[in-house]
Amino acid sequence: MEVKDKVEVIINDNMKIKMNYGDSLLSNLREQKIFIPSACGGRSMCGYCKLKINEGADEVKPMDKRWLSEEELEKNYRLACQLKVKNKLKIEIPEKIFKIEEFEGEVIEIKPLTERIKKFVIQLPEGKNLDYKPGQFVQVRIPSYKKIDDYKGNPREIYRTFSLASNIKDTTKVELIIGFTGGFGTTYLHKILKVGDMLKFNGPHGYFYYQEDDSDIVFAATGTGYSPIRAILYYMRDKNIKRRARFYFGARTPDDLFLSNEMKMFEKELYDFKYMPTLSRVTEDIDWQGDRGRVNVSIDKYLDENKDYSAYLCGSSKVIETVVNALVDKNVSKDKIYYDKF
Repeated sequence: MEVKDKVEVIINDNMKIKMNYGDSLLSNLREQKIFIPSACGGRSMCGYCKLKINEGADEVKPMDKRWLSEEELEKNYRLACQLKVKNKLKIEIPEKIFKIEEFEGEVIEIKPLTERIKKFVIQLPEGKNLDYKPGQFVQVRIPSYKKIDDYKGNPREIYRTFSLASNIKDTTKVELIIGFTGGFGTTYLHKILKVGDMLKFNGPHGYFYYQEDDSDIVFAATGTGYSPIRAILYYMRDKNIKRRARFYFGARTPDDLFLSNEMKMFEKELYDFKYMPTLSRVTEDIDWQGDRGRVNVSIDKYLDENKDYSAYLCGSSKVIETVVNALVDKNVSKDKIYYDKF
């Protein structure tokens, strides 16, 4: 077994830790059970893992420039996934990060929702609870595994991020809605993981969650972006929140719509809620009576530019960008547009 040289890192001026030379600060912190948010799993695709480096800051990397403001860079903020631990560091970590826990639960259900999307239910051990805000996410540990079918094996442990789709009333279970992409993480979860297996994850993470307000709500999502919206809808139902809400869900064909009966339930039980799916690839031979096109087209069609809205969005970067532009065109204030992109 390779023995790595160690480097001293001082956290918040009161904690000294020996870290592996050459590994990223993010992975080193995870090894110490200090779980910095990273929606992309440490691939420098989200910018969530920024930390202030008071001493020993490395040179600014291209990805630092992409995700951090000039002011943050001047104050020596860096992305923890980009910073290699090579010399003594002094860093700052918000105290709330130390409250984030690692859990190991049993997979008690794996349910196909579409050809490429499954719902996973994980039962936490007795006495363990995950308290979180509806909309937040967890980081799932993907172990190394050998090649399976036509998919490459995963040579090392990695983390991947998934939004919590659960009803927060039950803090003993976690529900995740995960689409298959063919990457290391989803290959393991879709092709290898079985009911009865144990799965490790840490959380909760994220600043995307329900905000108290009186304005009408616009929900917009595509694919597995459904997950955090589902958690928020359960929260609104259970808290008897009386706000008008519309959920514009984008998919390609009717086969890509899932949990539709659940949406009908929300339409009955929420104060004033409508589920409004829109399909982008509907051919003439498909009997579809609903809207056609992408989510931003529905927003252009239905939103009143003279009304007060809050918006919750979840989807790819491209989807978020186009939907935000459509909302701004309808005079929705940018500070009331909340989103989680993947």
